[in-house]
Amino acid sequence: MTTIAPEIFKAYDIRGIVDKTLTEDAAEAIGKGLGTLGARKGVKRFVVGRDGRLSGPKLVRAISKGLNAAGMDVTDIGVVATPMMYFATHHFKTGSGVMVTGSHNPPEYNGFKIGIGKTTMAGPEVQALKKHVLAQPEPQKRKGRESDYDIATSYLHFVTQTLGKAARRLKVVVDPGNGTGAIIAPRLLRALGHQVVELFCDLDGTFPNHHPDPTVPENLRDLQEKVRAESADLGVAFDGDSDRLGAVDETGNILWGDQILLLFARDLLEDHPGAAIVSEVKCSQTLYDDIERRGGRAIMWKAGHSLIKAKMKEEGALLAGEMSGHLFFRHRYYGFDDGIYSAARLLELVARKNVPFSQLLADVPRTFSSPEIRKDFPDDKKFAAVERAKEKLRKHGRTIEVDGVRVVVPGGWGLIRASNTQPLLVLRWESQSEAGLRELQKLVEGVVEEVRRELSA
Repeated sequence: MTTIAPEIFKAYDIRGIVDKTLTEDAAEAIGKGLGTLGARKGVKRFVVGRDGRLSGPKLVRAISKGLNAAGMDVTDIGVVATPMMYFATHHFKTGSGVMVTGSHNPPEYNGFKIGIGKTTMAGPEVQALKKHVLAQPEPQKRKGRESDYDIATSYLHFVTQTLGKAARRLKVVVDPGNGTGAIIAPRLLRALGHQVVELFCDLDGTFPNHHPDPTVPENLRDLQEKVRAESADLGVAFDGDSDRLGAVDETGNILWGDQILLLFARDLLEDHPGAAIVSEVKCSQTLYDDIERRGGRAIMWKAGHSLIKAKMKEEGALLAGEMSGHLFFRHRYYGFDDGIYSAARLLELVARKNVPFSQLLADVPRTFSSPEIRKDFPDDKKFAAVERAKEKLRKHGRTIEVDGVRVVVPGGWGLIRASNTQPLLVLRWESQSEAGLRELQKLVEGVVEEVRRELSA
């Protein structure tokens, strides 16, 4: 009997520490359970890809072995960005795939992002898979077959044919942080007609230069400096598996995910008035106000790539995005989060304008906001902490509780939510004034510390 750590089954993927909570035996068992579940949905083939982490090859072998034992054919697309795996499921018309990736987590982590039958697993689907895995189903009489395929050529062809040459050539610094964006982003942006300056574009699963997470300002410092030194039009950065985008303008100023989404929303609404656009609870109120002011339908939803995709489908939305840099286009694309495609769309947008990148959001009302603050909190207590925070914050203003608790006060808001992937509470606050920002910080951090004491966390 294979021992499987139940805590690796997260809210919208599977993730753990390699050789500790996530072993090769566990990966094989996950493959068997996934194949059994797939067979019940009429699936016959899974696409499997991996990021550049050192543990990737053995985990691909293990999960593929499990899928084959369950009767599934496996097409191995090698080292790719996560969105290339999603693209491959459309290319092969299977809708089912596994990406072996630790995303933005430290090198000792790895995991699986899974799509099955045209649906990315989240919440109940992950728990259903967990039951199938723990049941340890018997192997099927028919063993699945394995094959290899180079999806990069098909991906490049599709995007370049869809977007065409840019209206003008931009100089862009590309920093994938030694993640999988290194193998495709420079090629794509050059193919679209841009001048590319490469920064940390050697694939290296130890991430020797900086951690590949563009939500953390210190991870963008090298990009900021390079953009200024090269007099570039802008810079783009990706997380380790390249499903998220970060950006800096020509002055080196960082644009966060909600600001990038605001640009895309404005552009979309010019051609599609009234379009639905989905975002999440960490995003600025200026985003929601701007969408509504321009006639769009702004929908606030839960954070998490799988959850956002499901909400897009439910609402018929053409665009979605998260503070973390996950951006989703159903307009001219397939609706999944793709940091590399989003970078191409961003350059397409900037190239059409006759002003510097920094001027495109000059008319957005100024607010003062914190970055995404992450507070360590025990995994087994973080959700209880949020429930207690809800009770306390309801006394201070109107609350939005679709994901954690967002308290709305005059001139601003504050947020407390539990991370779905790490032992953390995620905090953020925004105000129309610096004084209001300080008050919100005092309120939110004070509630967290009060709850920490009560739970002895």
